[in-house]
Amino acid sequence: MANFERDITYCLNRFFSHRQVHGFAYRLKQSMFNTQYVDVLVDSLDPRYYLAIECKSISGKKIYFSQHFHSDKNNVHQIDSITDFIRKTGRRGFLAVEFRFGAGRAKEAYLMPWEKVLEYYGNVPGIPLDDFRLCCTLDRAGEEYDLPGLDTNQYPLAPPTDGES
Repeated sequence: MANFERDITYCLNRFFSHRQVHGFAYRLKQSMFNTQYVDVLVDSLDPRYYLAIECKSISGKKIYFSQHFHSDKNNVHQIDSITDFIRKTGRRGFLAVEFRFGAGRAKEAYLMPWEKVLEYYGNVPGIPLDDFRLCCTLDRAGEEYDLPGLDTNQYPLAPPTDGES
């Protein structure tokens, strides 16, 4: 898991550097005495890139709300806690999931907007891989992930502003 969080952080920072966009992604370290609301935060004066990202790296073809997310000591489900954090901070939320298929098989990773995650939460036990494939695919180049459209004006995290095409 820690490697996927690192990979997402590097991916976003390469995106900002290549696009010459003011933004910075960083991992939040988990510790026994501090609450960690999400895995990766992105700070930017551009609201398109003011983000909170929860990362999951799983074996299988479906992420389950009961298996892959936890409840805290007050029995608050992780989805509810993250949703509250996103609303309080004004960040745009994403769920980043890396699907691992075992030795010799390529990994796949996707970014799903948090609003989409909430459409599933409480209605179905989990989200299948095929539904993630409808969201933002993270391209894999060697051992690194890249946002699609790195060399174009496509914005996988948000639509372009009026001055961009």
